[in-house]
Amino acid sequence: MKKVVFALFSMLVLATAHGQTLEELKAEQAPKKDSIASIQARINAIQSKIDALPGWKKGAFGTIGGSVSGFNNWYAQGSPNNSSGNIGFTVNAFANLLEEKFFWRNSANINLGLVKLDDKDDPTDNEDFKGTTDVFNISSLYGHKLSNQFAISALGEYRTTVLNNFNDPGYLDLGVGGTWTPIKDLVVVVHPLNYNFVFSSGDAVFESSTGAKILADYTKKVGHINFKTNLSMFQSYKSSDLSNWTWTNSFGYTLWKMIGVGFDFGLRNNKQEALNYAINTLGVVDTTFENVDNDIQTYWMFGLNYAF
Repeated sequence: MKKVVFALFSMLVLATAHGQTLEELKAEQAPKKDSIASIQARINAIQSKIDALPGWKKGAFGTIGGSVSGFNNWYAQGSPNNSSGNIGFTVNAFANLLEEKFFWRNSANINLGLVKLDDKDDPTDNEDFKGTTDVFNISSLYGHKLSNQFAISALGEYRTTVLNNFNDPGYLDLGVGGTWTPIKDLVVVVHPLNYNFVFSSGDAVFESSTGAKILADYTKKVGHINFKTNLSMFQSYKSSDLSNWTWTNSFGYTLWKMIGVGFDFGLRNNKQEALNYAINTLGVVDTTFENVDNDIQTYWMFGLNYAF
């Protein structure tokens, strides 16, 4: 009996000692947390001053995702013996020169995806990687400041695909107008005088025209989060059938050092591309601008993220 009482007493003493130690450690930890937060606040304040200085500001982040698989005698599916793989990546990069009287903003967005399916029972199948997602966009914006928020500007923007049909079609916008920068990371471009050059072998479908160019870009880094959204619109003065818009979005969250997770998605509306697809891919030769199915084009990708 004495041994049991002694054992219970010992356990009680140990539990009490452990509880006291835990409380003491928490009490010791609290001021250190406050110190770390204070140091980080000072670092952030210094970084804000650095970011506000004139000169070049450069950066990039991207997402990569992929998978591989193999099946042998998996009879439940149409191709029981196959190997497959897919890979996709996105890169968002910028190089901005910000001075007191002018700015020069340059950006690039590349989103490429490849997929491969090797049916081992079909010797005639194509074992090569095929392009799926294919987005290439670069832009250069120069502005002469009239104030801290408004500038007279000139923009050049080029959009195409690179894996399939490079520059077929390709779009080059050149125009002048005004740029509004209401906050540090937001740029809104309105160019009422813009020419949309369209390069393509399908001359019967694609046509260049004069119109208005509107571009809005917001790029931000907050702690472990990288975020970019870009809306590019062209409104043709000749016909709404020649107008188009593209909206792309990229999110990145850093988990460890420079590595994290990323998510990208995009939307596009382009009636010329819809008509070209209907005639030259689907073979519906009697399709016109009036009866073509101009569905919203979309893509998305989720995978690992790397912040440069």
